[in-house]
Amino acid sequence: MKTLSPLLKKTNTTIIVHCLIWIFFLVITAIQSYARFSIIPNEFYILNFTFIAVFYLNYLVLIPYFLLNKKIILYLIISLGIIFSIIFMMQYFLRFSLKPPFAQEGFNTNFRRPRDHNFNLRPSILLLMFFALSTCTKLVAEWYKSEKERTLVASQKVNSELSFLKAQLNPHFLFNTLNSIYSLANKKSDDTTVAIVTLSELMRYMIYEANEEFISLEKEIEYIKNYISLQLLRLKDSSGVKINIHGNLNYKIEPLLLISFIENAFKYGTDYKGKTDITIKIYTNNDQLNLEVYNLASLQNTLNKDSGIGLENIQNRLNLLYPNTHTLEITNTKKSFEVNLKINLKK
Repeated sequence: MKTLSPLLKKTNTTIIVHCLIWIFFLVITAIQSYARFSIIPNEFYILNFTFIAVFYLNYLVLIPYFLLNKKIILYLIISLGIIFSIIFMMQYFLRFSLKPPFAQEGFNTNFRRPRDHNFNLRPSILLLMFFALSTCTKLVAEWYKSEKERTLVASQKVNSELSFLKAQLNPHFLFNTLNSIYSLANKKSDDTTVAIVTLSELMRYMIYEANEEFISLEKEIEYIKNYISLQLLRLKDSSGVKINIHGNLNYKIEPLLLISFIENAFKYGTDYKGKTDITIKIYTNNDQLNLEVYNLASLQNTLNKDSGIGLENIQNRLNLLYPNTHTLEITNTKKSFEVNLKINLKK
């Protein structure tokens, strides 16, 4: 069974809405005319259908072809010409009182009776109101359409930027992790096999789960724990690494959002004597995620020009994903490097 395209569905919905509005308008005005004159005079049909015709002439032809194409002067000249022409014709026909199409006592061929020749202002005002209404309706519809397209373009731009940042982040992470495994293999450590298995778990998460827009905070924390356990394998002395993770993990978060700060701590948290000093705290408090990371600032940190690639990416991602809903404080001294991140999360 064939389904209607979204554009066709939208068009059909618009037509139905317009028809319902006009039916409602005609019914109300017909009731008012009948209550006033005990009949529905022919003026009712002539005037109302003239108003509708003028509305759609402006809505479907004049505005799209002239006003929206910035032919403003031409639009004004044509619009004024049409308006005054229709007002003239209406005033000419309204000089005669037109009986209803079906008289109560048979059809009367002599249905016109001369009126006074005074200018009837009310139909002209109504015509101008309908013309202005069609202009406002069309311009508002076009504004809404352009805003929707602008939002879509902005969303696509953000998604493309995030994809690019993720693509940069993953190789950066993999490069550092392979360096850690290489260090273990170089020492012919028995932990090399465990490290490879842990890396496979990390890669599985990055390939199959981290592509989701949001991931559970619990899974993200498990991923971080696996990374930390992998880093602990390569350290001579892991007693200087302090980890504290607690709080409610029943939240959603963007994947791979915290790992760069932790990765940076392990990369530069060891001094030239092999001493490691790293403190990592992750906890939630009233829908807010808190990440606190402290590490030593090694000499390598100041010499390596590429040391900020991961952190720069993660700051860009935070600005795109959590605008006005996060705070990031980074304190970088000659002796230490501290990160304090707070993000408002959703369940």
